[in-house]
Amino acid sequence: MRRVLLGALAVVGVVSVTAASLFVAPSVSAAPQGAVDTYVQRHSHPMGSQIAVYERGAQARQDGSGGSDEEQEEPDEEQDGPDSEDRDGIEGIDVSGWQREVDWQHWWDKGKRFAYVKATEGTGYRNPYFTQQYNGSYDVGMIRGAYHFALPDRSSGAVQATYFAERGGAWSADGQTLPGVIDLEYNPYGDTCYGKTQQAMRAWISDFHDTYREHTGRAPVIYTSTNWWNKCVGDGHGFEETVPLWVARYADKIGDLPAGWHVHTFWQYSNDPIDQNTFNGGRKQLEAIATGE
Repeated sequence: MRRVLLGALAVVGVVSVTAASLFVAPSVSAAPQGAVDTYVQRHSHPMGSQIAVYERGAQARQDGSGGSDEEQEEPDEEQDGPDSEDRDGIEGIDVSGWQREVDWQHWWDKGKRFAYVKATEGTGYRNPYFTQQYNGSYDVGMIRGAYHFALPDRSSGAVQATYFAERGGAWSADGQTLPGVIDLEYNPYGDTCYGKTQQAMRAWISDFHDTYREHTGRAPVIYTSTNWWNKCVGDGHGFEETVPLWVARYADKIGDLPAGWHVHTFWQYSNDPIDQNTFNGGRKQLEAIATGE
């Protein structure tokens, strides 16, 4: 099941408000389906879409999410990191506007017990299907959370953390809400590291981390790939002290982790037929993350 949106395409009205390019999200209930589809296709990059483009070459997602032909070092399929292991733990998925309205009962029946839903990107995109996806996963019994696709060259970490927290990324201690995620991966519009040095990128992430924590009382989860992180962020950041790691690697083994971490919390191991993940622990541990214990 590829991330293909069906229906005729129609041009979405765009309102340029600031340099961050704010777009008017069409209403799923009121706008023509084609307008909603076009809005998602033009402005939304699903979690891992750029990692697939840069690190998997011909195996990249064919979902229209953009990317570049620039070659990056591919992970060594035979090299196992200190925490490498066969996939084990609680199964979950992540979704975005590319999936439209999700049949959550279907995925529950497939054994998925947690979900992350895209809420925002930069400071100009909101997932028009967020309500159905976020509430639907909750209603079927999944522990769920929201994620934000970061664009570090568009605005400060504080601005994007606030945008995210106020538009779906909040956290509550209800036992079914996971802390929000910052999705950090290859720039879909240009320079791999968004024109930032490692020091500048670490500062940007710290700005996001601290602001999100001020809004929610929780540190965000960081989603990334080892290759991108080691190139654009590097070591000596200290995020491993407060931040759960979600690593993307589409293979049977998780491989080396990003610099600074020695254990992962989530692993995105496949994007076929949908983004699939495992939680590195049992049900009680997943609930502890949801409750902030």
